[in-house]
Amino acid sequence: MESSTPSHAKGIFSHGQIQHTLEAIHSPFPHFKHEQHGPIVNVNEVVEDKLTMGQRIADNVASTVGSWRFIIIQSSLLALWIIINCIAWISHWDPYPFILLNLALSFQAAYTGPFVMNHQDSMILQIVQGLQAQSQLIEQQDKLILQIVERADVQHQQFMQQREELLKKISQIIPAETKAMLNNTSASGESS
Repeated sequence: MESSTPSHAKGIFSHGQIQHTLEAIHSPFPHFKHEQHGPIVNVNEVVEDKLTMGQRIADNVASTVGSWRFIIIQSSLLALWIIINCIAWISHWDPYPFILLNLALSFQAAYTGPFVMNHQDSMILQIVQGLQAQSQLIEQQDKLILQIVERADVQHQQFMQQREELLKKISQIIPAETKAMLNNTSASGESS
């Protein structure tokens, strides 16, 4: 049974020498502390929990007044009001220029305006809390990225140190005549 090792390389390394060299350069990896962050919070739930009864009512009124269903129903009622008063099948309870209709719409606008503004305040609060949560998350991610970069730097330094140690040990193991033979082989490879 023939060995696949070239004849000029036989006897350079023994299994024990290689094993001993590899064990000698092993160094433990430094342990990094991962900072614990708080639990992930759903900002919508936090804001909803903090809303007062008045703010909840304002949110419901604003979402109803701002819906397409409300707009279509109100437009239909306004058109019906105007048509019935113009045709006058029944007595004119609000003749042109529809003063009663204007009064009703003014009342509705005056009444829903504060609800919509209150709803906007709660939406602004929700946006602000969302931005604060995102800011905290980005800050935590930045810290984690810095730890990864530090870890990669330490690994690189350890790798370079181990490489140097391995090269020194290999140079001690290889006999001088083998070095000369390897130098001759590399020199003849460069000239061709």
